[in-house]
Amino acid sequence: MPEDRVRRLVADGPLLVFGGPYSNLQATQAVLAEAARRGIPPRRVICTGDVVAYGADAAACCGLVMESGIAVIAGNCEENLAAGALDCGCGFEEGTACDLLSRAWYAHADRQVTPAHRAWMASLPRRIVLDLPDGRSLAVLHGGARDISRFLFASAPEGELAEEIAATGCDGVIAGHCGLPFVRGVGQGVWINAGAVGMPADDGTPRVWFAVLTPVDDGVRIEVLPLDYDHAAAAAAMRAARLPEGYAAALGNGVWPSCDVLPPAERARRGLPLSPVVLNW
Repeated sequence: MPEDRVRRLVADGPLLVFGGPYSNLQATQAVLAEAARRGIPPRRVICTGDVVAYGADAAACCGLVMESGIAVIAGNCEENLAAGALDCGCGFEEGTACDLLSRAWYAHADRQVTPAHRAWMASLPRRIVLDLPDGRSLAVLHGGARDISRFLFASAPEGELAEEIAATGCDGVIAGHCGLPFVRGVGQGVWINAGAVGMPADDGTPRVWFAVLTPVDDGVRIEVLPLDYDHAAAAAAMRAARLPEGYAAALGNGVWPSCDVLPPAERARRGLPLSPVVLNW
């Protein structure tokens, strides 16, 4: 990967990581407020991409994130909007419900974002290498190490996750894209998905998710935690913009309008509330 697409950060204190703001202004405001409440400065807050997607406020979300001073990597939505592409590049199979629904929100986002937003998107790194105090490192990426739009869920075969980690040259990965939070040990490494703040985790609740990584004497404490926010206002904004009702309803009922991308194990858990995760690695 070109060096200009990789940024290095040092974990010299607790970090807050979140994914998928998805043009959900209320949720993005809430997660940034949570970082401030915890005393975590913007330089130790990381977003795993897809600032823009399903929600009503693409321009406002871009502006807020740009002004916040946090670290952001490019998601497929940023790359495609920056390039003037005709679709989001999410990797949805053509003709599926996810593909058809994405056409409406992508067109809405494409109308809202400005040339300045697109220039910022084009400037984002594709990866952050996070150096930990114990000498290990984590690669922060969007989907997969080689494919920005690869969906990797908790049920992925361990060998696939191990190959992805090895391809980064790091000891573990913090990823986004799939929208579901999880932490999984992979050999001596770890795979972390902080989830998304712009859309619930398909668990039947309106909560969204983020992660906190805290260096400790024997490694890193990883917490994946829920976040409450004004989901009713976010849904009202989507309806006012005449965006797909399925996604607006999902902000309240916590169930995605389509499960096309989900493997069987994740489909079996649809509508079942998730619990916070704490792991020492």
